[in-house]
Amino acid sequence: MLTSELDYDIPEDLIAQSPAEPRDASRLMVVNAKEGTIAHHTFRDLPRFLLPGDALVLNETKVIPARLEAKKPTGGEVELLFLRDLGPNRGGAWEVLARPSKRLRPGLGLLAGGKRLEIVESLGDGHWAVCAHDVRGLLERRGRMPLPPYISPTPETEGRYQTVYARNEGSAAAPTAGFHFTGQVLEEAERAGAGIARITLHVGVGTFMPVRTERLEDHRMHAEYYSVPPEAVQTVQHARRVVAAGTTAARALETWSANGEAEGESNLFVYPGYRWLAVDTLLTNFHLPRSTLLAMVMSFGGEELVREAYRTAVKERYRFYSFGDAMLLLNGGRQL
Repeated sequence: MLTSELDYDIPEDLIAQSPAEPRDASRLMVVNAKEGTIAHHTFRDLPRFLLPGDALVLNETKVIPARLEAKKPTGGEVELLFLRDLGPNRGGAWEVLARPSKRLRPGLGLLAGGKRLEIVESLGDGHWAVCAHDVRGLLERRGRMPLPPYISPTPETEGRYQTVYARNEGSAAAPTAGFHFTGQVLEEAERAGAGIARITLHVGVGTFMPVRTERLEDHRMHAEYYSVPPEAVQTVQHARRVVAAGTTAARALETWSANGEAEGESNLFVYPGYRWLAVDTLLTNFHLPRSTLLAMVMSFGGEELVREAYRTAVKERYRFYSFGDAMLLLNGGRQL
């Protein structure tokens, strides 16, 4: 498949700059892959589409204030996006995405928030291993929320760049399909008979890195940590249908189903032709062109139907991207 097949045109004014207020007032496009139909609702209608015995799977990852401004000894500024702790075997180093990174080198010291950071080694493609004392404390004091570049940073947008159920710190980007949920929607989902399964996938560049290869199949996914706890395993395994709230939840579930490992790292790349193993219904936002997320949605719902859904979303002036509206894809993915 050519990456250009993931292109589409969108007016700039449809790129949402803030979430709906209240969050569950966002629009919900319901796409039935089996019947080829498209219908329009609001997100608070979601429980109407859940069945007794369904498992609604939420990604409980919590976004950390991962964006940090640093200075080189020359005074030049570098923006660091902290992606993940590389663990005790790497001396407490963190993987960061640095911009600009052309003149960085191992051994170079950077200054941020009065603290010294040392560049340890290059990890390729603008990624570096960086060491500092108490990185998490530094980010809490001086870090900014890692908003996507198409959203204007304000105290309001930074404060709302988190799901209401986030609790496991570790993401450099939010699982945005979760932005639409409120406590009331979750309560009504349970009253509809759905069980809530809570898992974690820490979102990093594997999710938000654009596809730059000509052929989609040549794109390399970066690994992201995931965990499917025993309680979630039980809920999913006994579910009538598995409803993944977001592409990150779907990636974690599909990785676990494929390898049997309830915890680890996922570099699974889902694109048209993939055979779904776990997910029966997918809740998702409207994604950027040439993104792995759009490739996953096309894999789940079918290329032509998803293209038609996106054309309809533009025509009906849905709001796009992280703070935008939602799509519920029924009868795609795993064939029951």
